[in-house]
Amino acid sequence: MNYSLSQLPERTQKPREQGFTMMMDKGLSLREVEDFLEVGAPYTDIVKLGWATSYVVPNLQRKIDAYRAGGLPVYLGGTLFEAFIIRNQFDDYRRLLDKFGLEYAEVSDGSIDLPHDRKCEFIRELSKSVKVLSEVGSKDAEKIIPPYKWISQMQAELDAGAIKVIGEAREGGNVGLFRSTGEVRSGLVEEILTKIPSERILWEAPQKAQQVWFIKLLGANVNLGNIAPNEIVSLETIRLGLRGDTFTDFLDMDGVDPMFRPEVKTGKPGTSMPRG
Repeated sequence: MNYSLSQLPERTQKPREQGFTMMMDKGLSLREVEDFLEVGAPYTDIVKLGWATSYVVPNLQRKIDAYRAGGLPVYLGGTLFEAFIIRNQFDDYRRLLDKFGLEYAEVSDGSIDLPHDRKCEFIRELSKSVKVLSEVGSKDAEKIIPPYKWISQMQAELDAGAIKVIGEAREGGNVGLFRSTGEVRSGLVEEILTKIPSERILWEAPQKAQQVWFIKLLGANVNLGNIAPNEIVSLETIRLGLRGDTFTDFLDMDGVDPMFRPEVKTGKPGTSMPRG
């Protein structure tokens, strides 16, 4: 870092299993990738080429190579996996992973009706050669999955070989874990956490308020995904308590001059300074 500050939460170091940040690339150019890597690479653990953008972007291999040179592995969005599966092209999908030398794959069923035992078979098969991230939850806002089913599916997919399970939110953060307004389904999240270890879950949280909510609940080293390239540095400051939303969350307020903590006395930590 550029200078020293005390009382910052300890961040896990790369390569890390907790405090994992997944950036979502919706179609960056090669030059934009290079610009992103200059500032965002230290705070990013993996890059997802969103949904099926990898099919249409030019210079795909060069983009993957650029990320790899910057120390960031790349994987293809789960919707692309589903596009291959619905066309009965699983073997073609595996050849695609081999062609581009990808170390990760996402298995999802947010857009297709895929029997869960069959989904787990795909996870088992792919996990023999790549690291699998499996996504739980539907992209259909009208389809509400009860908490017990989230838990049973997550556990089954971890047992099948997924290294992490992803909580669905889409790129907008308005389905799955969230209501259409973007509000977190807090009861759902808290129930999931009674059974599934937080370090095994990657929460999709594209909106700042959602990121703040998870950091306040689970700390600086919560796993977060679907983060926009221009929000990576912002997210890191939120994790460290260096933005108004989490400004006092990691401070020892007993050692802070009372003049700086009037609202903390009223039981409202994190609101004593302007948000920005």
